[in-house]
Amino acid sequence: MSSISLEQLDPILDAAVRSIPPAWPLAATVAVNPFLGQSGETLVQTAARLGRVAGVAVTMPRAHYAQLIKEGRIRDEDIAFALIPEGATDLKLTVPAIRAAASKEAPAPEALATMAELAGKVSGIDWPGILAERFGAWAAGYFDEGQALWAAPKERGAYSAWRAAAMHDLTPEILGLKGFARHVAEAPQRPQEAIMRVVRRLGLSEAALPTYFHSLLMSLGGWAQIARQRLWQAELEGGSDSTARQLLAIRLVWEEALHGLYRPEVEEEWAAVREAHEAPLEPSDAQLIDSILQTAAERAEQRDLARLFGQQVTLKRPERPALQAAFCIDVRSEVFRRALESLDPAIQSLGFAGFFGLGTAHRRFASDVVERRLPVLLSPTLRSASGAEDQIDQDLSTRFSARATRAWGRFKLAAVSSFAFVEAAGPIYVGRLFRDSLGLRRGTKQEDPAPRLETSLTLEERIGAAATILKAMSLTKDFARVVLIAGHGGKVVNNPHASALHCGACGGYSGEANARLLALLLNDPEVRGGLAGQGIAVPEDTLFLAALHDTTGDLVTLYREDVDCRNHELDLGKIESWLASAGRIARSERLLTLPRAKRQQDIALRSRDWAETRPEWALAGCKAFIAAPRSRTQGRSLGGRAFLHDYDWQADEGFKILELIMTAPVVVASWISLQYYGSSVAPEAFGGGNKLLHNVVGGIGVQEGNGGLLRTGLPWQSVHDGAALYHKPLRLSVCIEAPRAAMTEILQNHPEVRKLFDKGWLSLFQLDEAGQMTWRYAGDLEWEESALETPGLLQAAA
Repeated sequence: MSSISLEQLDPILDAAVRSIPPAWPLAATVAVNPFLGQSGETLVQTAARLGRVAGVAVTMPRAHYAQLIKEGRIRDEDIAFALIPEGATDLKLTVPAIRAAASKEAPAPEALATMAELAGKVSGIDWPGILAERFGAWAAGYFDEGQALWAAPKERGAYSAWRAAAMHDLTPEILGLKGFARHVAEAPQRPQEAIMRVVRRLGLSEAALPTYFHSLLMSLGGWAQIARQRLWQAELEGGSDSTARQLLAIRLVWEEALHGLYRPEVEEEWAAVREAHEAPLEPSDAQLIDSILQTAAERAEQRDLARLFGQQVTLKRPERPALQAAFCIDVRSEVFRRALESLDPAIQSLGFAGFFGLGTAHRRFASDVVERRLPVLLSPTLRSASGAEDQIDQDLSTRFSARATRAWGRFKLAAVSSFAFVEAAGPIYVGRLFRDSLGLRRGTKQEDPAPRLETSLTLEERIGAAATILKAMSLTKDFARVVLIAGHGGKVVNNPHASALHCGACGGYSGEANARLLALLLNDPEVRGGLAGQGIAVPEDTLFLAALHDTTGDLVTLYREDVDCRNHELDLGKIESWLASAGRIARSERLLTLPRAKRQQDIALRSRDWAETRPEWALAGCKAFIAAPRSRTQGRSLGGRAFLHDYDWQADEGFKILELIMTAPVVVASWISLQYYGSSVAPEAFGGGNKLLHNVVGGIGVQEGNGGLLRTGLPWQSVHDGAALYHKPLRLSVCIEAPRAAMTEILQNHPEVRKLFDKGWLSLFQLDEAGQMTWRYAGDLEWEESALETPGLLQAAA
């Protein structure tokens, strides 16, 4: 019998909940680092933890690394480098030993059994599967966000709502769990008291609880992650949320019931499980070797990156650019920016986080839904809406159409009308299905009216915001006649994960609203006058124009109607021609990577094909984040694998912009990179499953089949081409051109960001005055020469 108190239990519960990554609903899918709860541990320590609680491997199978060694991609000096930080020399591991180990597959990690698994083993009944199905059936209603018009009541907490349902659910009893409804009815009404009772009855010690609780939350899949997101959002707004704790209480009540029924048969094995949970976490030799191989693979990629920076490219630029185009730092923009710049030396592109510094809560035209179009790390400071309220007369047809579309969609999904809808309205869709099947267009969808700020800002505040954004973009002089502010988004059909193709910096929405708001701000004559007083002289003939880059088809839409373009018609004609040509070049490059795509027309067809599982590769392949002047990368192909942020440290007074880059865009990029990493190396735990089996549930996520666990992360088709992994699972390499002392101070002042680098989830390199990867952050606020091509490293470490 456990003697733990409620006071001792609370921090353990908190740590267990925070060990789970959050997951955002499908409407605004946000890339999440699946190892967020382990950011204070190294990769090998995380391997030990996740191996124990979920049987999850955090690196690729050995055959992956063996192939890289065979191809010469991983060299002996890469393995030698990887041996040092892992302390592998204490185990007498050498380069030859690691090479030999790569040819032998390591045993798969085995999770410690839950009571449900032990009960299933002795009874022959699939209790883990039954539990997942019954829990999923309840959770789908409880967490529903509008898909079901007959949703579960939300006025009570998760634990109370579950008890009310479970007391009348006879399915577990019919399947063999006798007395389950009574057991639920007799459980404590408060979740924390229920947790305490189960802990005592199962004989769990305080030392066993951290990983045992973690394992139960992992067994709930995406449902626990949705609950964790509620806590994340509540804390961002200064509050709190206990939903994840309540889900743990529910899971424990199941464990208690199964233990009561099967106790004699499982007690011996259960005692061994309790003892194993009490033991300190220690990585196995196999996990250590796998971690070394992963680090060596990343070192090989960093060597290629250093070689690219070493290329000498001579650029000829006119005194004044004919076009400046600011794109999101998204890796897909790299391909389009490179294509655009190749057309004329007078074209200059820039990279900046795609919400363009405007953290807004936005309402689309004729909508009452507030969309948080900013990184999830931040809270909105502005409110905006598309169209003014006094536009009712001239926009009546558009407003009616938008609201009618929403009403039509709800009618399709309603509990009463959904089945009749299929019979009555099915023929209406024949034309649309025919057009989509043949790739025919019906017409151009009317865009939302120009957005407006609902937040009242003084002129001084508007000038300050404009100056801050332009400085952060490294755009304070030599303005072109036309400056494009290009947000981005993807256009696809029949894709539950469509929002994952939008802008991560815009909270999983497309970036046109932010781009249009910024263009309106920078075209304001009063703001321009104020900028001049801050040393930013914008020429009178400079026009800021918003645009939207459709990453699925590499098409760019210009929002001409937002501003007065009469004095720039000739410029815009040339710019539209350049954008069309850049799109053709970018599509030609992407054709080489998309399965079954042979012609440029195929790319457009993919975006409208209801059966297409890979309309684009999104951010698959991402491996680097570069913050430096564009001259360091212009003219070099990064293959759509790098986040590119323009940054000039010499114009950054006090290194405030550098601090912003390292604490926001770098962190967001790391979440994206690690989501792709986790979905590749551990798809069963951190991947979205098979698109062919997906069913949308609650408007929040997908299940494989008709029930069970919620699947989060990226679908398998987003990282795999059908024959092999398309995404190379790598932790992100961050390359910044700035003084080392400035970066060290920022890391010292931001311990949460520093952990990502100290624990190896990110690698940091300084680009020197020649733009070379000369210095590498070694951890603990220390730097060392990168030595990416130094043969002496092998001799020193062997």
